[in-house]
Amino acid sequence: MAVLGRPIRIARVITRLNVGGPAQHAILLTAGLDRTRFLTTLITGVVGRDEGDLSPAARDRGIQPIVVPELGRAVHPVRDILTLARLVWIFRHVRPDIVHTHMSKAGTLGRMAARLAGVPRTLHTFHGHVLEGYFSSMASHLFLWIERVLARRTDRIIALSPRLREAILAMGIGRTEQVEVVPLGLDLDRFRHPPQNRDDLRTALRIPPGTPLLGVVGRLVPIKDHLTLFHALAHLEAGSPAPHVVVIGDGERRAELQRSAQRLNLAPRIHFLGWRNDLETILSQLDVVICCSRNEGTPVALIEAMAAGVPVLSTDVGGVSDLIVHGETGWLVPAGDPPALARAIEVLLADPALRHRLAVAARPVALERHDVKGLIRRMEALYEGLLAAKQLEISN
Repeated sequence: MAVLGRPIRIARVITRLNVGGPAQHAILLTAGLDRTRFLTTLITGVVGRDEGDLSPAARDRGIQPIVVPELGRAVHPVRDILTLARLVWIFRHVRPDIVHTHMSKAGTLGRMAARLAGVPRTLHTFHGHVLEGYFSSMASHLFLWIERVLARRTDRIIALSPRLREAILAMGIGRTEQVEVVPLGLDLDRFRHPPQNRDDLRTALRIPPGTPLLGVVGRLVPIKDHLTLFHALAHLEAGSPAPHVVVIGDGERRAELQRSAQRLNLAPRIHFLGWRNDLETILSQLDVVICCSRNEGTPVALIEAMAAGVPVLSTDVGGVSDLIVHGETGWLVPAGDPPALARAIEVLLADPALRHRLAVAARPVALERHDVKGLIRRMEALYEGLLAAKQLEISN
């Protein structure tokens, strides 16, 4: 209250509350800010047909989002103009002191609307390298131009890791003093004391006890590149027993991936579980958690696995190397390289002591750097600092 003499009003805009890091981040921030000092309105689009929906999790924390349906859908000029007008109307009604946007479409329309509505301060969080691997070359160049233009009118740009900050600046988005690192914050308490029922999942899936069990968690979409993992399994030297994989998540490629598993004669060893609410229980029964993406920001699945004490193996993309030090807190391989991934799996499964050492070293990294309490402290200080600077500008 010291800055304005009343609680600071935040309008938080996110493209959609689909299962993943950005939605968790937005929900935890909205619910966790000190309510005597901040009043937050969460504005969101709707999730896609095959995406998991975190809206119930938001409501469980006492958040009632304002839903602007077209915000969560593909680019469409006419609908997007109407969405922009709706956001301007909302901002003029809510009268936020700060608009904070998350994800690409919300970042574009939210910041444009904030400027049209005369909002004093704007922030945007980049949750990953959205300009790499998602769009055609022409579209990527257009969106890059848009981000550069928007950055000129954005008070602070937030990256989730130092490497992501470097990448944003290298693309010509923002100025050095404008782009700030605020690590992803998550509610990791449920992973601090994981269950010890090691073979329950194997029993449920009719996997023989002692069979190596790998896991991959995330949306079933092209950027996550599950096929590289499947081909890596096909490259593995014949072992006894052969490792199985649980695929946790859902999305547009599920049917295609199931057909690929059949075609590679791997269907009996690849288990599609869909979205699950008992991730802490599942993680406790895995030997290795794998991220095989072609692009990532700061992967929530890896942070949660590290917090649960499970060794992690990932492609070296995006901000992953800010999270994992190869050979110390996890294992890194090149993206899109099934033989390299297969060799890494073999190394880790053959050496329980190595897996244990990696997991022990990684756990405090996740629990100390990515706990939600740290995120909330950093963001409260950032919000108050931005408005204090604005008040100083006005007074001068």
